[in-house]
Amino acid sequence: MSKIILTSFLFSILFFACKNKGNNHPKQTFILEQQRLIHQGDSLTPMRVLVITNKQDSLVLRKKSKAVLFSKQQDSTLALLSKRLVATVQDSATLGVGIAAPQVGILQNIICVQRFDKENEPFEVYYNPTIKQYSKKTQPCKEGCLSIPDRMDTLEIRAYAILLEYDKIDGSHQYEMVEDFTAVIFQHEIDHLKGILYTDYLHEKVHAEGKKH
Repeated sequence: MSKIILTSFLFSILFFACKNKGNNHPKQTFILEQQRLIHQGDSLTPMRVLVITNKQDSLVLRKKSKAVLFSKQQDSTLALLSKRLVATVQDSATLGVGIAAPQVGILQNIICVQRFDKENEPFEVYYNPTIKQYSKKTQPCKEGCLSIPDRMDTLEIRAYAILLEYDKIDGSHQYEMVEDFTAVIFQHEIDHLKGILYTDYLHEKVHAEGKKH
């Protein structure tokens, strides 16, 4: 009887030890392949922008991104990616006003947006951004995309104002109302996190007009 109790007691210790050990594993934001890609250059080195004309790139651009899981173990990698996104969108070969992490092959919910509504029009990085509300008022706007070379089109479906929800790099949570052209940039970049390209809206419009006729 005592042996049975002792065996049961030892099994319980082993079970809880294994369980606790499993719970101590840090949450991983970036898989090993992504970490290697991010660390291929320093904070001033632009990353390669994926383009829709490349079949393999296109497959990545059409995938949905995952939420950023903040962890001290990967803070340096997240910070480096953030700086490299800014370097990429500001690079003379691209010169964009916004970029999303999937456009450089990182399927994480991270975007970089130029804030034309702020002094000095800075580039800022946002984590897990979502749009909670759209204004009924829309605005026509000419859009291009770093992943769709040599093309621009005018969309008329973008909301004039949006209510944003996002995380900062320290993990804090924020809400913000954004208007005008900056709101268009946010809508465009957040679409990338869902695997949506701005040209998809043009196809939807053509399809809808075809049904009317």
